[in-house]
Amino acid sequence: MRRGTVFVLSVLALVAFGLAAWGEGERVLRITFAWPTYIDPAIGSDFSSSSAFVNLYDTLVYPDVNGNPQPHVAVKWEVSEDGTVWTFYLRDDVYFHDGTPLTAEDVKFSMDRITTIGQGYGFLFVDRVVKTEVVDDYTVRFYLKEPFGPFLTTLYRLYIVNKDLVEANIKRPGPYGEWGDYGTEFLLTHDAGSGPYMVKEFRTEEELVMVKNPDYWLPIPEEAPDMVRFIGTTEPATIRTMMARRELEISDQWQPQEAWEALDAIEGVDIANFFSSGAFYLMLHTRKPPTDDIHFRRAMAWAFDYETVIRDIFPGSVQSRGPVPQIVPGADPTVFQFHRDLDKAKEELQKSKYYDQLDQIEVEYHWIAEVPDEEKVALLFMANMAEIGINVKVVKVPWMSVVEEMADMETSPNIVSVFVAPHYPEAGSILESRYHSSSAPTWEQNEWLLDETFDKMLEDALATVDREERFRKYAELQHYIVDLCPSIFLFDQVEKHAYQAAYIDWPAARGEVIPVMGYNMAARFIKVYPEKREALLKGG
Repeated sequence: MRRGTVFVLSVLALVAFGLAAWGEGERVLRITFAWPTYIDPAIGSDFSSSSAFVNLYDTLVYPDVNGNPQPHVAVKWEVSEDGTVWTFYLRDDVYFHDGTPLTAEDVKFSMDRITTIGQGYGFLFVDRVVKTEVVDDYTVRFYLKEPFGPFLTTLYRLYIVNKDLVEANIKRPGPYGEWGDYGTEFLLTHDAGSGPYMVKEFRTEEELVMVKNPDYWLPIPEEAPDMVRFIGTTEPATIRTMMARRELEISDQWQPQEAWEALDAIEGVDIANFFSSGAFYLMLHTRKPPTDDIHFRRAMAWAFDYETVIRDIFPGSVQSRGPVPQIVPGADPTVFQFHRDLDKAKEELQKSKYYDQLDQIEVEYHWIAEVPDEEKVALLFMANMAEIGINVKVVKVPWMSVVEEMADMETSPNIVSVFVAPHYPEAGSILESRYHSSSAPTWEQNEWLLDETFDKMLEDALATVDREERFRKYAELQHYIVDLCPSIFLFDQVEKHAYQAAYIDWPAARGEVIPVMGYNMAARFIKVYPEKREALLKGG
């Protein structure tokens, strides 16, 4: 039996278990995601992991629907005149899941840990935060290497872990010197948070089960789910079956168009559509032949049929204008936009050093197996490129394998198609995670741009405290990137989810969208009405 078949069967087994597990009057919220999920906030950074963090952990500040920071664990903060010292004053009534109080020591430990490990969202703080100081039990101070304008919003990604619990579960020896494994093995399957939900069980290849924290420091509505299940599947037939049997409340966002139509036809199920600041890119390896040639890259950008993608494959989306989605603060609407023009494509191709070798060259294009519609984009791309003499090999690759291969310049293919969203609501975030040299060995950059000029320009922009001036510099960077054509900028994403509109109330579906990845899956704001579900099951 093939591995994929085994996985689908295991998910169906979870479905059956989920039905039995719904007790009378119990409020359960089940959501499907592309897998894997990492619940260690120093390791994960993708959509499912970020959604887990928002439920399991707390942060100093919390984004509102405009992406602006609001007090959360921190009740107030101050910044020095030169923008390099930030002081936060904490609440004294926040407790971790084991009952220990959250203090400034835990905030310092969390920052030290994520910058030492250097994975996940660590890149937001590595080489920026030079020291974290515990002023007193409920006051913490960060010292920055230089001014960093968006620092406050990056703290949406500093999830505070329980220092004592992590230290008690450190394995030694390990890769982090005196810190051993820094608790990474423990946090692979356990949480160390203070958030509104707690890990009950985590079968890492299948499902994350969380239960409501009865002692959470903020009020949680009675209608919020008692149990939350993140289920690792995007398989369309499975999703349709689960939705029809009321065994799934919110679907993943990766269903093909025909699946959305089938899901929308189910009684009580609606499709939520909202711009969530993500975009879809074809990442072109700028260090591997033939995509190392700028004219070759531009030829592909001119040859591609963008209109078919946004009209037929991902309807509702809009063609991207450069590297920054237009909904993101700091995006420049004047950036040049490619369109399909075969004459210009052939003109650029003739300038390429590979023009006389086209019959000997093959471009390898990897698409994400868990997102079926990506295959349609890949096959369209292959057909478009054939029109100008470029041979493309399309390869279906599981997400985990894509992450692994993109960690190395040699194993990264010519092209990977990936959805990426900013980690904080500003253009600088997407510019950094997509093109700064520090992000090259991550899943967010297959381009391997490694451009010192760009790095310096971006670092200067991020160090600019004045918002208007910072945004002007972001605009220059967007023009710079488009001129290099390291990516094909396909479309700004309309995030879609099928959901049980008849018995759940989901703020994002009502238009109350937080433009930070993962935050719209905060279960404490989602209301579940089991009696309405029962009525649907009975046909009432």
